[in-house]
Amino acid sequence: MSLTIVEKDLEANYGMEAPPDYEPRYNIAPQQDLTVITDLDADQMRWQNWGLRPHWVDDPNDWGHPINARAETVAERPSFRSAFQERRCLVLADGFYEWQGDRSPKRPYRIRRADDEPFAFAGLWESWSDNGDELETVTIITTEANDVVEPIHERMPVMLEADEEEVWLEAEDPDKLHGLLNPYPDELTDTYEISSAVNNPDNDSPEVIEPLGHNQSGLGQFG
Repeated sequence: MSLTIVEKDLEANYGMEAPPDYEPRYNIAPQQDLTVITDLDADQMRWQNWGLRPHWVDDPNDWGHPINARAETVAERPSFRSAFQERRCLVLADGFYEWQGDRSPKRPYRIRRADDEPFAFAGLWESWSDNGDELETVTIITTEANDVVEPIHERMPVMLEADEEEVWLEAEDPDKLHGLLNPYPDELTDTYEISSAVNNPDNDSPEVIEPLGHNQSGLGQFG
């Protein structure tokens, strides 16, 4: 996942402060922090760790920390049911990555809005605590892929359109919420192949998101 927008533009876009120490990111991996908006704060984005950990988890070392929740079952599965009802959030991004192919090496692609503007994934969050230490975690809801993404991967995260974001945070009607969990419109979606440098989370620089074959001058330093 990526969120490459600079802080002042991110704040102007959403009308609230970025989380502390915010910096543009080009290769955000599971178990790292995501930039999130919840209904708890009207003026501050939050950091939440990518991989849901419900409050009832006793041993985090024996828990899978799911990074995704399927739209088709999110309202029923115990891991997500409570958060779907009460703790929904917007996970901010401007692109995500999928890999094409059944055999290694798979080919990585970046998927984004066709206008290259930032957007929000439909997310769920939880707060877990132990001996006074509190950790907020998040998962992203996925749905079937649209016709643009389907040749790369059969599923995609739920990308909300701007007029759906407030509804996702505030609606109480399950039918209205489920009505948002659809593939992003084909005509608003763009994909392009990128370098395998994205396979290493330590590679977190603008070269990661350049199209394959572009003048990727910094790739030689990647591990």
